[in-house]
Amino acid sequence: MTACGSGAGSDGKLELTIATFTEFGYEDLLKEYEAAHPNIRITHRKTGQAAPHHQNLYTKLGAGSGLADVEAVEEGHRAKVMERADKFANLREIGPAEVTPDRWLPWKSEAVTTKDGRLIGYGTDIGPLAMCYRKDLFAEAGLPSDPEGVKPLFATWDSFFAAGEKFADKVKGKAWFDSAAQIFNAMQNQLPQGYYNTEDKLIIESNTAIKANWDKLTAAVAKGQSAKLTAFGPEWNSAFRTGSFATKTCPSWMLGVVEQHAGPENQGKWAVTDAFPEGGGNWGGSYLTVPKQSKHPKEAAELAAWLSAPAQQLKAFAAKGPFPSQVEALSSEQLLNSHNKYFDVKAGALYAAQARKVTKAQYKGPADGELQDVVGVAALQKVEQGGSSAEGWQQLVDGAKKLAK
Repeated sequence: MTACGSGAGSDGKLELTIATFTEFGYEDLLKEYEAAHPNIRITHRKTGQAAPHHQNLYTKLGAGSGLADVEAVEEGHRAKVMERADKFANLREIGPAEVTPDRWLPWKSEAVTTKDGRLIGYGTDIGPLAMCYRKDLFAEAGLPSDPEGVKPLFATWDSFFAAGEKFADKVKGKAWFDSAAQIFNAMQNQLPQGYYNTEDKLIIESNTAIKANWDKLTAAVAKGQSAKLTAFGPEWNSAFRTGSFATKTCPSWMLGVVEQHAGPENQGKWAVTDAFPEGGGNWGGSYLTVPKQSKHPKEAAELAAWLSAPAQQLKAFAAKGPFPSQVEALSSEQLLNSHNKYFDVKAGALYAAQARKVTKAQYKGPADGELQDVVGVAALQKVEQGGSSAEGWQQLVDGAKKLAK
């Protein structure tokens, strides 16, 4: 049995396992690594969605066995993993000596560094934010529709919602944005402090910037700017094809989502610009960790280091689109010259510029992921379905307090 990712096979090869979710772009890379290391065989456990992958991670961390030698962790689950940092190897100690945190954008490695200096993850991808929009709907509303002309509309959240008001007045039956929750998450992640402070104390009521964002967004909802869709649900998927909304918060990985759902018949209608309200942000990205359960931590760390190195990040980007987090990769000609045919733009250069606008990652508390993805979504949907802004806010606060207990 090799389910725990340990031991040697009948042919004497060292067996390593790696567990990932969705699309990391590792299929060909793992074959390449095996070819260069004939004494190693790798088993790839790939889960279609992030939630079941992480549930398995937490369950087996608690059980003390059953995890892969290399386990991927998504940024939304990072805080929960950091609470259990003692269950993971310190990659500063067991990883290759040349792999130092300065390989990555500073905020990427800082986010998985414990207060006593242990590094528990190697950064894979990031999700720098830009704004996608429908050129035809902008033209219909009398708004500029070229990537340079739209930039002033996306300068701040105030300018964004002001443009949305103009759009709503001119274009009937279409919305300015897809989902209040999608907008709020972007606004929330830009704040210096979010739902928690660095002592893991819930500060949702004392952090007045959160309430200010809430009021600004729910006012836009009241004016009909939201399509009131649940992100990644079937109606949201089909709304790209029917052109039900005009703008979309677009981390780098969202370009593929837009293309998939909008379909070839809408090529040329969607555009992306290197602008985002208040300057930018990050949404998404993962890490590779080595649980202390691994029987081969050194070999596992070497595999994780190789997969997250600049050359391999660029290959993964070319294969499946996860955007590199390594400083060297961000200045690569291969990345900067990569062209997205659907959006007709040098997407690599655009998102590399957006990535450099992010200077610090917001600290995420223990229940941050659930608060954002479940409680926050439900509270905003309440407002979108006719509830008052005050009722939705109270639902968010009450839900946050319940999670924090």
